[in-house]
Amino acid sequence: MKDIRTLSLDTLKDYFVTLGEKPFRAKQVYDWLWSKNLHSIDEMTNLSKELREKIAQEYTINPISVDQLQKSTDGTIKNGVKLHDGLMVESVLIPTDSRTTACVSSQVGCSLNCEFCATAKLKRMRNLEVAEIVDQVALIDKQSKMYFDRPLSNIVFMGMGEPMMNYKNVVEAIKKITEPEGLGMAARRITVSTAGIPKMIKMLADEELRVKLALSLHSAIEKTRNEIMPFSEKFPLTEIMEALRYWYQKTGNILTFEYCVWKGINDDDAHIKALIKYCRQVPSKVNLIQYNPIGEGKFDHRSIAAEEKYVRELEKAGITVLVRRSRGGDIDAACGQLANKSGE
Repeated sequence: MKDIRTLSLDTLKDYFVTLGEKPFRAKQVYDWLWSKNLHSIDEMTNLSKELREKIAQEYTINPISVDQLQKSTDGTIKNGVKLHDGLMVESVLIPTDSRTTACVSSQVGCSLNCEFCATAKLKRMRNLEVAEIVDQVALIDKQSKMYFDRPLSNIVFMGMGEPMMNYKNVVEAIKKITEPEGLGMAARRITVSTAGIPKMIKMLADEELRVKLALSLHSAIEKTRNEIMPFSEKFPLTEIMEALRYWYQKTGNILTFEYCVWKGINDDDAHIKALIKYCRQVPSKVNLIQYNPIGEGKFDHRSIAAEEKYVRELEKAGITVLVRRSRGGDIDAACGQLANKSGE
């Protein structure tokens, strides 16, 4: 049976007309589905019982469910999320003193092959549907209110999967999350993280969604980047930069470069100089992210001294740099660790 949330508002209007109902019924149902995130047709109390029964004969709602919830010692919460077909993804609630962030997934598994990421070791099973993405946000908003007595403040598409490889559904989900008829959250507090697909970056810029963009960079030297992110051989850094400039030109939003420092891989002066040169080509800032081991010895060693040198040299060059300490590492909820291990 088809999920009613796959229908647009206009399609819902047409559907109710065929039932002999007034078109405004569509708006009522739309409000239940997207603003209230209701998961039961029978609970749409401003519809008659007879009408609810008619709808239920043709449509269903396939919500996500939490298969396992894990709490970190630092307050981070990881949800092992079960989808209607039994497949699993993970989403994370990350609390700080000033905000609560939802890290949501966009694919079951991942299409890319970044060597340092646990999710990349999983086969991509399928893209998440619009409702499955929105459900993650609504779920974490409820958890934020329950555990931290405040609503969700930020959303990052940095969970399982490459958002640009599920472009249509991610864009539609962002609209549902931000529109007044949906969850009504602020677009400027949403960040889409990508490993770098130039064509899709330009498309996202043209959407005028007012979201922020982060590029998972990790090296501004082509050879190194191709070794640790093999898929990037198809997308040279020059093409990515062209797309990033287009993004800034269209949106006016500063880019964020996400960057891990690894001993013996990108911890030398050449890599620091290359990053500075790359940053200077577009208004940007750098987030130095603490790496979280996934069992691959090649990437296990964090180079603290080199990280500190990165900070000094970037600041000296006038580039904003923040060091992001990971949270939720004790429950495999930190960056790069999401690999559906919740049920082990």
